[in-house]
Amino acid sequence: MAHYRKLQPYWFSTSPVPSCRPIMHLKFGSKPVVVGSSAEIAKAFLKTHDVAVADRPKFAAGKYTTYKYSNITWSQYGPYWKQARKMCVTELFSVKRLESYEYIRKQELRAFLNDLFVNANKPIVLKNHFNNLSLNIISRMVFGKKYLENSENAIVSPEEFTKMLDELFVLNGVFNIGDFIPWINFLDLQGYIKRMKVLGKKFDRFMEHVLDEHIKRRKAVKDYVAEDMVDVLLEIAEDPTLEVKLQRNGVKAFSQPNKRQRSSPESTLATLKE
Repeated sequence: MAHYRKLQPYWFSTSPVPSCRPIMHLKFGSKPVVVGSSAEIAKAFLKTHDVAVADRPKFAAGKYTTYKYSNITWSQYGPYWKQARKMCVTELFSVKRLESYEYIRKQELRAFLNDLFVNANKPIVLKNHFNNLSLNIISRMVFGKKYLENSENAIVSPEEFTKMLDELFVLNGVFNIGDFIPWINFLDLQGYIKRMKVLGKKFDRFMEHVLDEHIKRRKAVKDYVAEDMVDVLLEIAEDPTLEVKLQRNGVKAFSQPNKRQRSSPESTLATLKE
């Protein structure tokens, strides 16, 4: 479940709602939707009854863009989701882990400011520079290198990588009619499912290359120390004590950037701890 922007089963309204209706039940197609209009109702959903509403609907975006609901955003509530949440809080986005990436943020910020200085007295679109700063930081923290710069033997061009991420963020937030009226889902009236399938194949090709690179590097060095999040995920996947084994597709799904990461890795940690 999530908020209204993804049109999932509950919605916290910021618009005026009659005081006699602090909570309402609607139907979006065949899907029930609960509308809450107060801070108290929001607290009831997100804290008091968190477990009761923690499940996620099986929408097309989760199926085709995150390896059949394999990441923390789309996975169903249960042992896998609990393990994934613990893994994110204690390993991927722990305070210690994020502090170890501080040098990356400092280096990219200096590069960002230098780029602005070089382009002084020239018209620039500041939004694009901020987006590149955010994506460069995420790319280095997750994959260990920047994919917004041309490099030898690159699996994707900087332009293609940016388009893939933009498409991923868009398709994970669209209103797909077939999600709410399942019997017409096969028609793909808006063309979203076709786009999701195409994007899923592109990301799988990219993620396979990333994993192969990391596995090769890990095998070449004795007592290898994890340098980025993909390394950490590969280490976790080898842990024989996991309640639910983290498969290769799970590693790829958790390695995909999401909107929260793009905003701030720290905000992701704060969200998971709530």
